[in-house]
Amino acid sequence: MPDTAAWECFDAAALNAFAESLLSKTGLTREQAQRCAEVLVEADLMGHSTHGLQLLAPYLRDAAAGRMCCGGEPEVVSDRGSAITWDGGFLPGPWLVRRAMDLAFERISEHPVTTLVIRRSHHIACLAAYLRHATERGLMMLLSCSDPVTGTVAPYGAIAGRYTPNPIAAGFPTDGAPVLIDISASTTTNGMTARMNRAGIGQRLSGPWLVDNQGNASDDPRVLLADPPGAILPLGGMDVGYKGFALGLLVEALTSGLGGHGRSDGETQWGASVFMQVLDPAAFGGRDRFMRETGWLAQACRSAPVKPGNPAVRLPGERALALRERQLKTGVALHPEIMPALAEWAQRLAVALPARAGSAT
Repeated sequence: MPDTAAWECFDAAALNAFAESLLSKTGLTREQAQRCAEVLVEADLMGHSTHGLQLLAPYLRDAAAGRMCCGGEPEVVSDRGSAITWDGGFLPGPWLVRRAMDLAFERISEHPVTTLVIRRSHHIACLAAYLRHATERGLMMLLSCSDPVTGTVAPYGAIAGRYTPNPIAAGFPTDGAPVLIDISASTTTNGMTARMNRAGIGQRLSGPWLVDNQGNASDDPRVLLADPPGAILPLGGMDVGYKGFALGLLVEALTSGLGGHGRSDGETQWGASVFMQVLDPAAFGGRDRFMRETGWLAQACRSAPVKPGNPAVRLPGERALALRERQLKTGVALHPEIMPALAEWAQRLAVALPARAGSAT
């Protein structure tokens, strides 16, 4: 766990308003700015500090430079009712995903499995930040993405990157708290290794999660900056990384493959290929039976015996939801490098900085 002693806390509503103002002043519509701000702040509320407001400065940079498109609508490439494909035209990623979810929720009564893929979206931030919108409706949701421009993860057995960390997220309700899954098909992420490299010499990962250009496992994030660069290992590392490699390939097929646009097109712009699927348990074995089954399994896992002195089993999303509730009351803790980067944009765009949590306004 990171040392958060130096992290500053800010009121969640104030951060939302601040992020929305910055995004609006770089050309996003009010709705686009609201949706993007909500997703970024939600990520920090849940403790995903590399994929929340850490991304706001790069989003502002791309919007100001025209690399994030702020006008128009996604192009409908195909719509067969339950299967939809959009070309996002590099419109704001969080806005596109939330629009896709809204469409799926509208259609779910007629199409209890609704799948929407988006090609040429801009970056979509933290996948876990979207899941509650489905689980609170009693629905199950799958979400995944890849970036056709980036190749930092090595295929199993290789020493050079060919694809992205390729996260896989899923949320489903139980008779208690929902289960919220957000994992990468790689041992670590681009965001974490980039942050550690910015921090300077001496930073080390928690394990040998990278491979250098000589084929040696390494915990040194600087191997990704070497010439030629090393790579991130697939989930499972040197030992059983064939499992993560298989998951990474699956994500590529679900995102760029189904979207019909990806690495083979020679894309040069930072963005995302997105796969989203919403399922209604009521159309299968029934929603009540679904909840009974998922609830039983959740409780069975929590009550599983552990080694004496160890904490009880924690389900995916449990810590994030508890942290979210606490930070809504006490303030959102931001990594120390986030607000200084945003302060430059605030000065440039004449937007007031948010007050720290507990400060006089």
